[in-house]
Amino acid sequence: MAWMKRTALGLVVVALLAGTGAAVYVQRSFATLDGTLGVAGLAQAVQVRRDASDVTHIEAQTPQDAWFAIGYVHAQERTWQLEFNRRVMHGQLSEVFGSATLETDKLMRGLDIMGVARRQYAGLPLYAKEALQAYSKGIHAFHKDRPQALPPEFHVLGVQPGGAQGAVWEPEDSVGWALMMALDLGGNWGTEFARLSVARTLDTDRLWQLMPPYPGEKPAASADLAAMYRQLGVYRAGGAGSTAAAQGRAHTATAPEVNPPPSDGVLSRQISAGMLAWAEELTRNAGTNEGKGSNNWVLSGTRTVSGKPLLANDPHLGLSAPAIWYFAGMQAPAGQASDGTPMGAMNAVGATLPGMPFVVLGRTDKVAWGFTNTGPDVQDLYLEQINPADATQYRTPDGWAPFKVRNETIRVKGEADVQLQVRSTRHGPVLSDVQKSHADVLDLGKYVIALRWSALDDDNQTVLAGFKTNQAQSVDELFAGLAHYHSPMQSVVAADVQGNIRFKAAGRVPLRDAANDIRGVAPSPGWDARYDWKGWIPYEQTPQDDGTRGWIATANQRVTAPGYPHFLTQDWALPYRYERIAQLIEATPQHDAASMQAIHRDVTSLATRRLLPHLQQAQSKHALAAAAQQQLQGFDGVMDAGKAAPLIFVAWTDELARGVIIPRIGEERFTATYGKRDYRAALEGILERNDSWWCQPASCAEQSAAALGRALDRLQAVYGTNPATWRWGTAHPALSAHRPFGNVPALARFFDVSVPSHGDAYTVNVGQYNAGEASGPYVNRHAASLRAVYDLADLEQSRFIYQTGQSGLVFSPRYRDMSSTWAETGYRALQSRPARWTHELTLTPSSAPTSAAAAR
Repeated sequence: MAWMKRTALGLVVVALLAGTGAAVYVQRSFATLDGTLGVAGLAQAVQVRRDASDVTHIEAQTPQDAWFAIGYVHAQERTWQLEFNRRVMHGQLSEVFGSATLETDKLMRGLDIMGVARRQYAGLPLYAKEALQAYSKGIHAFHKDRPQALPPEFHVLGVQPGGAQGAVWEPEDSVGWALMMALDLGGNWGTEFARLSVARTLDTDRLWQLMPPYPGEKPAASADLAAMYRQLGVYRAGGAGSTAAAQGRAHTATAPEVNPPPSDGVLSRQISAGMLAWAEELTRNAGTNEGKGSNNWVLSGTRTVSGKPLLANDPHLGLSAPAIWYFAGMQAPAGQASDGTPMGAMNAVGATLPGMPFVVLGRTDKVAWGFTNTGPDVQDLYLEQINPADATQYRTPDGWAPFKVRNETIRVKGEADVQLQVRSTRHGPVLSDVQKSHADVLDLGKYVIALRWSALDDDNQTVLAGFKTNQAQSVDELFAGLAHYHSPMQSVVAADVQGNIRFKAAGRVPLRDAANDIRGVAPSPGWDARYDWKGWIPYEQTPQDDGTRGWIATANQRVTAPGYPHFLTQDWALPYRYERIAQLIEATPQHDAASMQAIHRDVTSLATRRLLPHLQQAQSKHALAAAAQQQLQGFDGVMDAGKAAPLIFVAWTDELARGVIIPRIGEERFTATYGKRDYRAALEGILERNDSWWCQPASCAEQSAAALGRALDRLQAVYGTNPATWRWGTAHPALSAHRPFGNVPALARFFDVSVPSHGDAYTVNVGQYNAGEASGPYVNRHAASLRAVYDLADLEQSRFIYQTGQSGLVFSPRYRDMSSTWAETGYRALQSRPARWTHELTLTPSSAPTSAAAAR
């Protein structure tokens, strides 16, 4: 008995010690927010203060110290995010995650993201280089005398910040991260390749029915694409895709799983499996604008209660935990670079990107601005013909030329290093060397595909524009600074305290030859010079609007006026969000901040309204059809999370797309091109034309009814047999996923941030889902990454919110504390002169290590 008591007591002591150790570790992982920290590398003391909205305010005596301090703060709060992002763009994920991320690493090496970044950095003016150097030094200073414990991601994965070399963040990495944002937002090569792929089974007229041009326009390409590709013999033998029994196939739905805590081996396998799925999605969706969008609008004083402008912005990006944004204010007087170049004073507050030392979206004390993606065609794919007599050569207008070859070594955890040979042509990198999907479609013995992408040009100085905006004191100064902006082109709206408003598309867009009959919408013969770019649209000729009608809005719709002389793209987003914003602006003669916020909140889907009559008329014999139609009575396209009707509608459109498109292009090709691309415009055309070719062998009405039956089968398997209890928000939570622990069921509940959400891809309050996902096909993974409203009558009355929290440290109460407010479309104050501080930290120059205990 005594032995058992001693054993029990020992176990209790061990548990208490373990609990105490865990508690100490959790506390030590928090960022130091108060007190004084000595930091080597500063010239003078810097105040780092947090306000009641948890916005971090940096007040420095020189611009260099301000950039240093924002680097230090980003490292404090987002250490793992910086590490993960650095590894993504360097193509070094496989050092941590093994072969699961090898294809992503190959793509980044093939694009040569960091090689390009180094060349672009070398071309920056000295003061911009010194700004990036100061930022990098701030991150390094945090890690040198780290006053807090590393977050759990490093310990679980066995990773050291910066890898073996300790290169936690170099100045060139900020340029590289600007390129990664361009990759996320500035691409259409995936759409071009999809057209090449489906042209194998569709003639060109049917291709334009499946992937229509912008409403009211003709296809940009006059060439017969399908005939051209057949004549060139670009396709590999076989691989046409499966069409058998596809029409009646029901998409698999899965219920949420409850999992026990994993063992180390299970944990490792789950992380690998999750990262494999993430990497496949990244490489599959690289080079596509499908499902990506944003809103911004600005009203002149003639349309506001105050008589001064109001401006709103909500950029739509992939949701993640932590969020992509970090809100901060930066203040410093004017200074100069080491060569005497003047540096303007800064007083900016808003959204920063960890990895960048400036406010990307926000305001100064005199001007506010917001971005949406313009989405011009700045990526062209070229079919490069291989010399049949010498595979090291490809065809050019001047004859055969050798590929440029570069060798890359990718370290892979637990496996031998991978030696990768990547080629490039006069157009750019050969994507076929690093994208597996090309081998499924092309005869790679005869042709490869190379990429021409404006963002990869050495003269890309986008980061320079970021510094300029933070010094702007008027709309004119803001757009003068944005003349340096290169990639990705953004539709910028701005307003200043003098009452000026303006829209301008800022960025680089190529000019194409008048004889170019493909115009970059699909892969072009690389040996024909008429398909080469002929220069750039001058900055003064990019689309612009000075707001003469009293308001301006952009939502990724066509922003060029009739008669605009230059071709930008035909792949604008469908105009439903823009049309709804315009309706709501015009419905109120005089707006205030509350009415601007109400527009942010709107979840009426004009796209749903367009197709809804076809669903309501569907005559299904399914046992739940009558109950489902009852839920649809009175439904007017408001995608309310608390209703069943939006869920029924979305499941029906998903099944309808599968039912009418798969038999025509094959299941494999459909799977490769579906997901964020939902083929909504194609469905609208098919049903409104009552197109018997697409709907065969049934009628379109029969296809609609069959799709409803399959949708109801799916929904009842997951949500039960009573449609009255189904809820759109249950199927459509806004999921901000952590990388990599969001893929581990036992850890995801701690690291992911998930809240019910309204909307769909076509509502102002957007809720983009990926219907191609086998698990969680309607989960909202792409939404308003932030919302902001700026009142130029009193910029201190500006408001913001985003979907997680400022801290990227999972144990922190600041990790997810904005999520509920974001889901309810609430806001926090965005001030540069808050009434009080909740935390005050002073960073002081030091050449000696700092005592963390003394700092606290």
